[in-house]
Amino acid sequence: MKPIWIVDDDQSIRFVLEKALLREDLPTRSFTNTREVLAALEQAGEDEQQGPQVLVSDIRMPGGSGLDLLDKIKAKHPGLPVIIMTAFSDLDSAVSAFQGGAFEYLPKPFDLPRAVELIRRAVDESQREEVSEERMVAAPEMLGQAPAMQDVFRAIGRLSQSNVTVLITGESGSGKELVARALHKHSPRANGPFVAINTAAIPKDLLESELFGHERGAFTGAQTMRRGRFEQAEGGTLFLDEIGDMPFDLQTRLLRVLSDGHFYRVGGHNSVKANVRVIAATHQDLEQRVKLGGFREDLFHRLNVIRLRLPALRERGEDVPALTRHFLQQSARQLGVEPKRISDAALVKLATFGFPGNVRQLENICHWLTVMAPAQLIETKDLPPEVMAVSADTHAVEAAAPVAAAAQPLAAPLPGTGIERESVSVATAPETVEAPASVSSWESGLELEAQALLAAGRTDVWDALSRRFESRLILTALANTRGRRIEAAQKLGIGRNTITRKIQELGIE
Repeated sequence: MKPIWIVDDDQSIRFVLEKALLREDLPTRSFTNTREVLAALEQAGEDEQQGPQVLVSDIRMPGGSGLDLLDKIKAKHPGLPVIIMTAFSDLDSAVSAFQGGAFEYLPKPFDLPRAVELIRRAVDESQREEVSEERMVAAPEMLGQAPAMQDVFRAIGRLSQSNVTVLITGESGSGKELVARALHKHSPRANGPFVAINTAAIPKDLLESELFGHERGAFTGAQTMRRGRFEQAEGGTLFLDEIGDMPFDLQTRLLRVLSDGHFYRVGGHNSVKANVRVIAATHQDLEQRVKLGGFREDLFHRLNVIRLRLPALRERGEDVPALTRHFLQQSARQLGVEPKRISDAALVKLATFGFPGNVRQLENICHWLTVMAPAQLIETKDLPPEVMAVSADTHAVEAAAPVAAAAQPLAAPLPGTGIERESVSVATAPETVEAPASVSSWESGLELEAQALLAAGRTDVWDALSRRFESRLILTALANTRGRRIEAAQKLGIGRNTITRKIQELGIE
């Protein structure tokens, strides 16, 4: 692993951090001022392996401040986590550090275990970003590891040398235009134009002119001849989005173009040859529209030569982390700010959201987070209200599920086996349903332990049992997070200072 670079003019600070990090098997390299760091970075050049994994810098040093160093590093190495060390009283500097893109700031005098934990978290984040960047390079157009998206990618590959008409179906916001653009880019028409039109967004009276163009004087206001989308897409691809909403009379004209490749401008008398590949998309059930008489059956069969179904985002939850990081990077570029990172806990919470607006909604959420999240690292509490509200509802339903299940006899066969569960007799009246024994066993054990201590004449029962209870909770959480205190505190629902204080008070280390 690449070393942690420590920048501080105070030798004692460098020494303490070096020893603490080496005990954690984290290599280090130390510098006394910003000039040395910039020279080392210049020497490393384009070789990323020669640079730092994380940089920890003091804010006030002779020969240049940590904030100036932060600005210069972020300009050349935007993905490098930088931790700024600052005095408690230096609040303005802390704010400036965050605005400049610092990963976190470390107040002096610092708690050494907390400092190591923070650096460890920055290392993890740095390694995740490296993997994420590799994936971005591998799939710059579209992201998706889910099997359903892999099927779409394979279909795009098979259609790469074809001019066949394609119908893309999927919910609104699922990325149908993105698929259409990929089909165009990898087709023999890639050098031609890609022209898109949303047939549902244009009034019926104007749609015909938009598609086929018009001659001068064809209607009031037609001062000049105008080329329509079919002519604009000459030699390329025309993408007809929301084709299911096209007016019925215009469907007839579209069918004629698809059938013989000719059309007339509005008010025109000379046919125009259309050298265009048509890709259509809809969120509607076109078969049902045909049955109801809202869509021409012959046009449906003309469009439905090859059909690609694009999955909803809730069907490809494993793609949420990669898409989230991609959209956070994209939003930062659009707004001209430093890209924000997102914690694993926040990603897990985000993945529980159903995304009724699909990928477009996730993109909007990332844009919102880029603007509204207070720190460079997005935590669970920073997620927008609609995500938190749905997550809360989900947890409430899950919590209620065991109670509902307790009111039914359990005699159904185990999935994948012919073995039946042992029948359990449970009272069905709500007022007589008892909690399962497993839920209350630890409480019964606590009660017996308290009785034993009280019977022994102890007068510190509260403190003794509370310490054991808190110790067990913290140790279990730390085991779950592999020793990362801040993450353990988040899982327990307590503050980072609280868990550090409790570890010291309880003597857990």
